[in-house]
Amino acid sequence: MGYPDQRFDVNLSILFTELPLLERPAAAAAAGFTAVELWWPWIETPTPPQAELDALKKALDDVGTQLVGLNFYAGQLPGPDRGALSVPGTESDRFRANIEVAADFAASVGCTALNALYGNRVEGADPQVQDALALENLVLAARAADRVGAILLVETLNKPESPLYPLVSAPAAIEVVDKVNAATGLGNAKFLLDLYHLSMNGEDLSQVIKAYAAKTGHVQIADNPGRGAPGTGSLPLEQLLDELKDAGYAGRVGLEYKPGDRPSAESFDWLPASARAAR
Repeated sequence: MGYPDQRFDVNLSILFTELPLLERPAAAAAAGFTAVELWWPWIETPTPPQAELDALKKALDDVGTQLVGLNFYAGQLPGPDRGALSVPGTESDRFRANIEVAADFAASVGCTALNALYGNRVEGADPQVQDALALENLVLAARAADRVGAILLVETLNKPESPLYPLVSAPAAIEVVDKVNAATGLGNAKFLLDLYHLSMNGEDLSQVIKAYAAKTGHVQIADNPGRGAPGTGSLPLEQLLDELKDAGYAGRVGLEYKPGDRPSAESFDWLPASARAAR
């Protein structure tokens, strides 16, 4: 057990950001990783030109990196936004325009997990109206994901850093997951369990793992405090990942941490090089 027994991937939207997007897969491969994930890379548009999608696919393929997770369009992320699908008006429309684009790209690179960030509460908008819109859009996203053999992920964030985001507990995200599955009958909506966000919310991480491992489709980690690499804070991440495995979780663990003041390639010293390639 321990870190060498896990299946890790690198989030290229928070690590290797000192490099242009198309150079990051090669940098991850040079560090020993063969699986990566991404937030939606084109924050300005839900529908980038096909040439840009093709260029990203080529950058992944050329170095043999497997994209294992991709966000749908989520607004300005990094930035003030936390998703678009529950935001009435233009942002919801942009999310819908992105659904098939993201699903088709995922299919083109063999990515089987699509993350749909819920979006912030909007001043003047009725939360019930936002939640109804969210369910409509998540149902559309779940169906698109199913069409390409992927799961749909719903993520809990943390209240201190995302005060307007309504899903700031594991049960809140699980409730949405259950509603989507009930509406579609597909069963492909899953929980994205991010140990950093949950710890920032003060949740009992071992209890969350016991309660929700069976509904978890993907895991992400960073240490707390600081959202740095494992070992830079006080979270018992190695133990928690072992607990997840013992609870039946056999999926990947996304490294979604900040490298700090050093180059990203130097932030993996906690993980033996032999344990970095996808298995």
